[in-house]
Amino acid sequence: MTAANFVSAASGIGRQGFVAEHGLHTADQQAAAAAVAEQIDRLGIKTIRAVVVDQHGTPRAKFLSPHAAISALSSGVDFSGAIYSMDTANFVYPAAFAAGGGLGIDELTGFPDVVIVPDPTTFRVLPWADSTAWMLCDAYFSTGSPVPLDPRHVLRTQLKRLAEQGLTYTTGLEVEFYLTRRHSPAIGMHDTTQPPAALAVEPVQLGYQYLSEVRLDSLHDPITALRDGLAAIGLPPRAIEDEWGPGQLEISFSPMTGLDSADAMILFRSAVKQISARQGLHATFMCRPLLPNFFASGWHLHASLTDAAGENVFRSSDAVLSPTGMGYLAGQLAHAPAMAAFAIPTVNGYSRLAPYSFAPDRISWGVENRGVLVRVQGAPGDPGTHLENRLAEPAANPYFLLAADLAAGRDGIARGLQPPPAVISDPYANPAPPLPTTLLDAIGELDKDPLYREQFGPEVVDSYLLMKRAEYARFESARDTADDPDTAAAHWQQREYFEFY
Repeated sequence: MTAANFVSAASGIGRQGFVAEHGLHTADQQAAAAAVAEQIDRLGIKTIRAVVVDQHGTPRAKFLSPHAAISALSSGVDFSGAIYSMDTANFVYPAAFAAGGGLGIDELTGFPDVVIVPDPTTFRVLPWADSTAWMLCDAYFSTGSPVPLDPRHVLRTQLKRLAEQGLTYTTGLEVEFYLTRRHSPAIGMHDTTQPPAALAVEPVQLGYQYLSEVRLDSLHDPITALRDGLAAIGLPPRAIEDEWGPGQLEISFSPMTGLDSADAMILFRSAVKQISARQGLHATFMCRPLLPNFFASGWHLHASLTDAAGENVFRSSDAVLSPTGMGYLAGQLAHAPAMAAFAIPTVNGYSRLAPYSFAPDRISWGVENRGVLVRVQGAPGDPGTHLENRLAEPAANPYFLLAADLAAGRDGIARGLQPPPAVISDPYANPAPPLPTTLLDAIGELDKDPLYREQFGPEVVDSYLLMKRAEYARFESARDTADDPDTAAAHWQQREYFEFY
């Protein structure tokens, strides 16, 4: 069957001609769409996963037939807008049937469908799933306007504003996570609660031998599967390392530009979980699984800006950072309390921000210092000079995190902000302002900081605050009504985040 016949057979998918009518694909995407249709036919792909990312950074999907997927490239696919009204346990947090869906967005009244449009430049064949491919999608209302809560749209807007200044955002991912082994693949009736019962797991490795070759070798089979699977989908790891805890790994990737890093993070987390599950393992990006001897995981975001000539504008010939780099750094520090709400979106993640933990607990910066919030890597004249934001947990929504980092840095440059003096020695003894210590504190800081309402739009920030306050209220209720609050708090976090993230 030809691609044209596929499209004809798919009448009723999406809204005919939707992409062209609203000019939603660039010339590069139009060319990629034709190539994707040819690949689906030539490779005998039978299932295409149309994936849209929700406000948690979680991929939601429809599995499409070949003819439906090819049709979706021009017509989109109807998809429930209800995903934007659900928290991490899939509870509906706003007054969903109120006007505006309880979120102040008229088009979301009544739990309507939105239209998701595949981005053909993200097409990947998944080697671990038979005859299956994958594409990321963008979300639109029936009018062709972007759904403001679509996190990919939020980051794309920031990148467009940066491009208007003649600059490109280059970022590198360095992400920690855990592998564990499930006690049993069986799911009992008692496991199907909302949220589900915490998975029963056991360690796959002894811990606390940082960067041990022998410990890494003990995970040879799962690491090899991850290495090969990630390389096959265009995400070859630059390095795989053994971290502190039992079964805790870190994978880093070469720098990427624009949306690519955030898209890669979505695909990376999903791939790691799926490849591991096929080996009887459970991979989690929950910051600190509440299991004996498990250490917190972080996500370090490396970033720089380049000009139209490809030159790194953070580089200086006679200082560690250029004035532009200093302004960006100052913006990161100025907005760090509010940024924490996006960088650390879970109750659990704030346990990581502790003194002498190799994670920051206050707002400071330094050169090649792993205890500060923002670590400068580079030296005068070094073309690779960049900033490492060490705030985030690996569960963070990558689009929101990168957008929050970029908006803060741009603000620092625009206002000519200057950072305080660099930390020279012990960052945990430095009298710097503290970071938020709870999710509730962080969302309070987000509410007070006008930058993100201005840059992301009030709908995004207000819905995010509503969602996170509802999530925290459920946590407080579970903790404060229990006979043993500490045990209840740990149990709540493990159920809420260990499987979901």
